Amino acid sequence: MIRRVSVSRSLFDICNYICLIALSLLCILPVIQVIAVSFSSSSAAASGLVKLWPVDFSLKSYEFILKKQDFLGSFLISVMRVILGTSISMFLTVTLGYALSKEVKDFRMRTVYAWYFVFTILFSGGLIPWYLTIKYTHLLDTIWALVIPGAVTVFNVILLLNFFRGLPKELEESSFIDGASHWTTLWKISLPLSMPSIATVTLFTVVGHWNSWFDGLMLMNSPSHYPLATYLQTAVIQQDFANMRAEDVKTLSQISDRTTRAAQIFIGALPIIAAYPFLQKYFMTGLVMGSVKE
Repeated sequence: MIRRVSVSRSLFDICNYICLIALSLLCILPVIQVIAVSFSSSSAAASGLVKLWPVDFSLKSYEFILKKQDFLGSFLISVMRVILGTSISMFLTVTLGYALSKEVKDFRMRTVYAWYFVFTILFSGGLIPWYLTIKYTHLLDTIWALVIPGAVTVFNVILLLNFFRGLPKELEESSFIDGASHWTTLWKISLPLSMPSIATVTLFTVVGHWNSWFDGLMLMNSPSHYPLATYLQTAVIQQDFANMRAEDVKTLSQISDRTTRAAQIFIGALPIIAAYPFLQKYFMTGLVMGSVKE
């Protein structure tokens, strides 16, 4: 059976495609321009000749960056933050989501905890109490200051909570009949069936930790302890060559502030760009299934 499409429907589809293509270009063109600048010569970048393609192709900026100890150190701190932060956050989020998905008869404090998390969404203690709490728990200037305070994101808990509620109750009941505990049911039955939502929440958590710069600026006393996002933020605002070593002075004719910053930004975004395609297939499924409650 051939289905006829009306003229108005065709025009609507065309307008949708045009708008989506335009939005996609608005997102991708700045990234392409930054990459082009990073691979261009200093003279071409300074004169504004670089658009969407490198001019006078050069790798000098990347060679200079990869030799900088402060950049490499901040990169390693961000990697450590992502590993620790994602592990702790996912453990807490999964266990909280599973517990709150149970009926009141199975978890009598569920209503109290649910309202507690709703309260944290609506109200905040403010920046100063947040800072003082971290200070008096002796977390300042440590990696734990970047990991523990934001370990639980209520939005992610709600996603997993709704996903766990949508799983067939018969599977859980059969595991209890076989003598399994809640821990066994969670790790061996509920968790394997929830991989789309787990992948989605993991992606949110990884990107959040990798791109977070404000907490590093507030909680780290030494620039050597900055994560990569904080380092890049200060590098973009401040002069990048202020503390240049004597042996690097000879590279001034081959690199510029603009090309170096562009290269730093691209290297900082590269891990997320590389990891996203492997998680993208789970992204929409997990987001929709975890956010819709039947």
